[in-house]
Amino acid sequence: MDSAMANLLVGFPVNIQRSDGRVHTANIKTVDSTTSIVKVEWFEKSVCRGKELEMNELWSLNEALFEHMKSATTPAPPEKKYESRLRSSRIPAPSNRVPNRVGKRNDQRQTVVLPPVNETKSVLVTSNKRRSVVPTDMSKPVNKRLSRAVKSSDMVPKKGKFGDTNRPNKQFYQMIEDFRETLEVFPLSPSDTVEAHRICVCVRKRPLNNKEVTKKEIDVVTIPGNGTLLVHEPKQKVDLTKYLDNQVFHFDYSFDESSTNDLVYRFTAKPLVQTIFDGGMATCFAYGQTGSGKTHTMGGDFSGKSQNSSKGIYALAAQDVFTLLKQRRYSSQDLCPYVTFFEIYNGKVFDLLNKKATLRVLEDEKQQVQVVGLQEMYVSCAEDVIKMIEMGSACRTSGQTSANANSSRSHAILQVILRRRNQLHGKFSLVDLAGNERGTDVSSNDRQTLAETAEINRSLLALKECIRSLGMDSQHIPFRMSKLTQVLRDSFIGENSRTCMIAMVSPGMASCDYTLNTLRYADRAKELNGTSRVNDADLPKKIDEMEVENSSSEEDSIVPMTDMYEAISQVSELEELVHEELTRASDFLKPMEMPSYDIEAGVTDIVDYARKLLDTVLALQYAIDGERLARMTPKSGYC
Repeated sequence: MDSAMANLLVGFPVNIQRSDGRVHTANIKTVDSTTSIVKVEWFEKSVCRGKELEMNELWSLNEALFEHMKSATTPAPPEKKYESRLRSSRIPAPSNRVPNRVGKRNDQRQTVVLPPVNETKSVLVTSNKRRSVVPTDMSKPVNKRLSRAVKSSDMVPKKGKFGDTNRPNKQFYQMIEDFRETLEVFPLSPSDTVEAHRICVCVRKRPLNNKEVTKKEIDVVTIPGNGTLLVHEPKQKVDLTKYLDNQVFHFDYSFDESSTNDLVYRFTAKPLVQTIFDGGMATCFAYGQTGSGKTHTMGGDFSGKSQNSSKGIYALAAQDVFTLLKQRRYSSQDLCPYVTFFEIYNGKVFDLLNKKATLRVLEDEKQQVQVVGLQEMYVSCAEDVIKMIEMGSACRTSGQTSANANSSRSHAILQVILRRRNQLHGKFSLVDLAGNERGTDVSSNDRQTLAETAEINRSLLALKECIRSLGMDSQHIPFRMSKLTQVLRDSFIGENSRTCMIAMVSPGMASCDYTLNTLRYADRAKELNGTSRVNDADLPKKIDEMEVENSSSEEDSIVPMTDMYEAISQVSELEELVHEELTRASDFLKPMEMPSYDIEAGVTDIVDYARKLLDTVLALQYAIDGERLARMTPKSGYC
């Protein structure tokens, strides 16, 4: 089909058949003469929709289309020579002869327009069906403008229902869009009822970022509402047939890309504020892949590299705390608010409000976990909390990954503490977890980066086990597995403890595997919420089944615990032991400065200390050699 014939079809109404079998009318928008692809548009429920068809499909449903093409291509009667001479002449003909010529031409055609003498020499050739302007000669500047216009129109990608026709994985994109047309969407609104959960698990989807839009990434996550989320996992059969594996997940709440931090806070952390006024412990944490929006949700909206801390869950929770403190029933209870802000990086704890001072996590005589040296800052209003959030976030440890140039490489914990007469009344822990990625996701593979990844994954696995034990009302909670769960121990014990997990997912097709990994993690936590009880007789069996399933399924775990991760973790533990032993050396120096020091009795203690220190240092050296060997072994590569 030539381009002239293709242009004749534009705007012509035709019948089309949808993928569900429906046949209705649509208008032809564009026709590609080289590929014989026709784009049509129609309005459905006040929404303009589009579709691409092959020319053969139109012939089968539109017999009138052939008649239209036949009549449109009927050659026009040939021009008379004197007519062309009349148009090309700059000398006007006598006025008494022009009507006669016009009258003759009117017998043959519907309309004839004679151009004025001082205008461009163009001929308007018309047929019984359509009119077309054929330029025969134009001035040079006009030709330049026309050529530029033609070039620019050719460079603009043609768009239809499915956007850019040059989009990668266009077939998957079309299948996802067709599937979404069949769904009924029930978005979450602020007027919806907030339900009480001991363990609340929800999911939030972020929109495609600028980097993903530039790469023309496909959005594979759909949130129709009512706590439901669908992942359209692209797959391919052995015969190269492409298809979608639509996986459905159900959570307490699901937030789409249009949801604001205020809406997320209303259904997640806001119900937990009342818990600390009732003398309980509350925990809310954001979990997900690097770049999925955890820091945006917890810390506040980003505008470039600057962050508005007043729009995050940290600040919103602080505002509600002070709102309740002003109420009559709590203002008379002499409750004093305090704030702590610290991070856990590589198994070590640092105070973000005290120049990143190193802290120690110990247990007192009452088996209570204490963060030694952590400063509790008294606050009098929500603005004080926001200032501390900004100060602490500025010195938080970050690094570069493939998903985020400024990725948080530590777990940041903001705690709002209520005390009555210096006694703990309630504590609200808001946690922005580090991104759960694998070794190949980081920009460098040095030992420091691998140690970060190993510690992050180990702490996330420990957190998962604690949530699991909490959901099953287990008497033993393995909080000693990591520093993260140690400092959050009081949030996992006691009857009046509540937890909220916000699973953050990225919508891009390239992040599909990590999105599914995050959703499986959250789904495990949801299955063991406080409302689902397990009989005591079935409890050991249930635990065994879950442990076997967790160990045998590599997809359900956060990350496979490879030999390298184990070696790096062992080095980190022994490094901490060596540091503690070296710190003890000062205990021998002070007595030796005393005049009454007995060197004979003291040397025995020094020898014992030196032997223990030597054993610990040798164990550290052995662990470092084991780590080096694990890094050199091909089979111990990171996932």
